[in-house]
Amino acid sequence: MKVLIISSSLRDGSNSQALADAFAEGASDAGHITEKITLKGKDIRFCIGCLSCQKNGRCFIDDDAQEIVRKMHDADVLAFASPIYYFGISGQLKTLLDRANPLYGGDYHFRSAYLLLTAAEDSESTPGKAVECIRGWVDCFERASLTSTIFAGGVNERNEISGHEALGYAYSTARAIAQ
Repeated sequence: MKVLIISSSLRDGSNSQALADAFAEGASDAGHITEKITLKGKDIRFCIGCLSCQKNGRCFIDDDAQEIVRKMHDADVLAFASPIYYFGISGQLKTLLDRANPLYGGDYHFRSAYLLLTAAEDSESTPGKAVECIRGWVDCFERASLTSTIFAGGVNERNEISGHEALGYAYSTARAIAQ
């Protein structure tokens, strides 16, 4: 299977990036074709809502989102890694998901999506709104579902996630993805 992991943090030593790395390692160790993309340094412009993508099958905006959306189309499994900012996903990830509109109603391959979240706040309710945002996006794709969410709370400083149980859970969850 093709597993595509999209990491949306722009910070060096990012906790959500470490979670994405653990997920990628688990998927790779399970024998999946695994690719990890970071949105750091990518030129991803805002969707302007023109809906030309629904007529043409692609967005007319020529930036890095074009290639990422093509890879999303071809993947069997998607994993989104994001820090939680003000109880939501990062703006970079939300912008990419908006730009992935050409996938809607198309012949996309993905059937499963995973969400990897980190936050300074460690409350059980912390990931709720971020999960609902991703669930809302995934629910637009009839053949896909949000399979699992992995949350590492209480991590704020760079690399603070080191040793956190969520890293092992991300690895084992990805390793268990069925062929």
